Amino acid sequence: MTKANISIVIVDDHPVMLKGLQQELEHVGYQVLATATNGASAIEVITTNHPDIAILDIEMPFLNGFEVVKRLKALDLNTRYIIMSYHKEKGFIVQAKKVGVNGYLLKEDSIQDIEKCIEEVIKGNTFYSSSFTDDFEKTASEELRKIALLTPSERTILRLIAQERTSLEICEVLSISKRTVEKHRSNIIAKLELDSSAKTLINWVQFHKELVLSL
Repeated sequence: MTKANISIVIVDDHPVMLKGLQQELEHVGYQVLATATNGASAIEVITTNHPDIAILDIEMPFLNGFEVVKRLKALDLNTRYIIMSYHKEKGFIVQAKKVGVNGYLLKEDSIQDIEKCIEEVIKGNTFYSSSFTDDFEKTASEELRKIALLTPSERTILRLIAQERTSLEICEVLSISKRTVEKHRSNIIAKLELDSSAKTLINWVQFHKELVLSL
């Protein structure tokens, strides 16, 4: 497939970034069908235009990039999704893998990196910025594997911990005993392969907060 035949929608709430990326992509020969500046309008322009590729920022008004991808994936469109962000943290990569993002670029990446990503994603492959090492990606995938082992009850408690609820508050919200909460915490720690020190689970949850709140 030639560049001229690859259709793209760009979503970013930063006008300068949005315009700059559009100009760069059009300059090298891609077909930019439309742009959007927030998550709600992103869903509208993508479902209307059915692009081959949608390039999305993460942090946007109304819906973030991951929420947009999750909703659009449910519609079973043929569009492939590339996240472009300043965020390099492992939690964001884990979240990207969880929702089924096809590519993840950093806003500091060159147009050559963007072209390479588009090329691989169009082929049906995944592509992550060269700033991420193989070990980094493997670690992100490993966190997803661990989270998949949690029961629905354990995931609920993990979300409440991410909301900074105390054990007593979790007892009240879920109408369960403190002993039951502590048993769930112990199981979560074991499944996530964390050590049993008091702050370890809280620190893990804070580091992966975006992912945990989406469970």
